[in-house]
Amino acid sequence: MKLRPLGRSSLQVAPLAFGGNVFGWSADEPRSFELLDAFVDHGFNLIDTADVYEAWVPGNEGGESETIIGNWLKKSGKRDRVVIATKVGKWARYPGLAPTNIKEAVEDSLRRLKTDHIDLYQSHEDDAKVPLEETLRAFDDLVKAGKVRVIGASNYSTNRLADALSTSGSKGLSRYESLQPEYNLMDRAGFEEGLQPLCVKEDVGVISYYSLASGFLSGKYRSEADLEKSKARGGSVKKYLTERGHRVLAALDEVAEAHAAKPAQVALAWVMAQPAISAAIASATTVEQLDELAKSAALVLGDDELKKLRDASAA
Repeated sequence: MKLRPLGRSSLQVAPLAFGGNVFGWSADEPRSFELLDAFVDHGFNLIDTADVYEAWVPGNEGGESETIIGNWLKKSGKRDRVVIATKVGKWARYPGLAPTNIKEAVEDSLRRLKTDHIDLYQSHEDDAKVPLEETLRAFDDLVKAGKVRVIGASNYSTNRLADALSTSGSKGLSRYESLQPEYNLMDRAGFEEGLQPLCVKEDVGVISYYSLASGFLSGKYRSEADLEKSKARGGSVKKYLTERGHRVLAALDEVAEAHAAKPAQVALAWVMAQPAISAAIASATTVEQLDELAKSAALVLGDDELKKLRDASAA
């Protein structure tokens, strides 16, 4: 597996990341262990989660995903084979990016993950109420203490990410080495118009989420009747059932056929081929699904195929 650098940091990640938002929700602990073992066996290493996962599930309070990952790390002994990424800032227990909040939240995450350090600790969303220098200084303290190796940002605007990078540089603080934006063939403008050029210029590694547009790019949902296939995702997918959405699926089908591949594999390979992308996040709830997604990392699309997909997905 050819690894990619994450920004200017020492972290190297495989191009497919596992989205841990299913652990403790649509995948219970035994199934999660199976998925994590299979993920590592495929040669992948980046596991992405957040302290708030799975607070939205009835009966949960948050932290369940981290807890399952921590239990797996303890049982499997595979800590040195994975890059653990988690986030802070969106959980009601630890909301926002005030320094005190960050320092309390990281201790809880370390406890649940059963590890002495987090490889990539990310701001889950921007917090304009807190000066950037205060947030970045708190993260820098964690890096210096050895509790965090690298920091990253998620859901930042172009201007705020640029300001954060400038602040880190001028104050001599650890900088955001990664950005986690929503990015896929159906959702391009928010990343490509400003963030992507900035990340290329500043050498910030990008880890895309919703890389399959909530499953729409798998080709599983082609009509409103298909939305009944998933109560969890049907509502999120409905917005893509447009002329443009069908155009993208047709292009995916064509490229997939040429490679004897699946639309989801092509959609992920397209993201992985874009400038600044270090890894694309995808989730699976069965080992069979994961085995299919894993093939995307070895799928090389030609320039004409990349253009076909780009043209089909143009707004």
